[in-house]
Amino acid sequence: MKQKTRNIFFLFGLAAIVVMILTFKVSFVEMWNHIQHAGYWLFAILGMWIVLYFMNAITWRIIIRGSGDCPISFWKLYKVTISGFALNYATPAGLMGGEPYKIMELSPYIGRERATSSVLLFAMMHIFAHFWYWLTAVILFLLFIPIDFQMMLVLLFVAVFSVAGIYLFLRGYNNGMVVKVIRFVSKLPGCKRWGQRFLDKHIDELKAIDQQIAQLHRQNKHSFYGSFALEYVGRILQSFEIFFMLRLVGIQGTMPQLFMYSLIILSLTSFLANMLFFMPLQIGGREGGFAMSTVAMKMVGATGVVLTLKEAMTIAVFISIICRIRELVWTSIGLLLMKVGTKVKKK
Repeated sequence: MKQKTRNIFFLFGLAAIVVMILTFKVSFVEMWNHIQHAGYWLFAILGMWIVLYFMNAITWRIIIRGSGDCPISFWKLYKVTISGFALNYATPAGLMGGEPYKIMELSPYIGRERATSSVLLFAMMHIFAHFWYWLTAVILFLLFIPIDFQMMLVLLFVAVFSVAGIYLFLRGYNNGMVVKVIRFVSKLPGCKRWGQRFLDKHIDELKAIDQQIAQLHRQNKHSFYGSFALEYVGRILQSFEIFFMLRLVGIQGTMPQLFMYSLIILSLTSFLANMLFFMPLQIGGREGGFAMSTVAMKMVGATGVVLTLKEAMTIAVFISIICRIRELVWTSIGLLLMKVGTKVKKK
């Protein structure tokens, strides 16, 4: 990638961080109080993402090696993974920032076609694992937590959406989906001319990318299921972030019960946040998801009684702020890593 292009990504991410800080709905004094309340648990939460990003990098490497050799070093891939997620956090519509950056960084090593297909496959696997994660949370909620009619409707919507997503992605893995997506976009008002020109110019490349996507699922089952297992387990492990905070605020329950609460809270929160994908850091969606799931599960607080609506909202705000701080820290780290180790060094 040219240094000028990398600087554009860096400045765009930096501007997004400034906007995110300015749009925080809490004062710096209140934020500092929450950080002090979190104490050493905050370091556990930040450190946990070293492992999660490590797993993401392994997933991406498995996908790349599914279509040939991988001349880029693992640590360079790890660095690009962190920076890519940082740009996704900072930009509206998420994938508008991180994925183009990763393609440009990887292209000098394996070519543009393989870089594009590997990045698309990784993004698809990441989303595919989320569908299964959301479905897992719905099943746990129905089996172990009393629900009312309104919550039943919410869970039904999440389940239908997840199953539909799983079905569509399996179809995409079998036949490829890039050409179909571009053709669909070309039929939208205002995109017809652009879509048709893009198809006419890049149709052979797009078909080659679709073939590589289908190849991973059809011919390289070990790579497909290995990458899926890593992404799904990564989503489960991410629940520990909420688990640490529930322990911190004194929520009652056994370890398995608290972890189940954490998994459900994170699942419903990520679902609602992804419904608001057009907002940087999903501002508003996270808080709504935390509040809705915390109240719905009628958790027992440190006093031994079911949390009131006010107490549940307070906990939801605390969890949300700590997650925002974690995201800001790792987004900043990811942007700084964009300026480190920029030379192309093939194995």
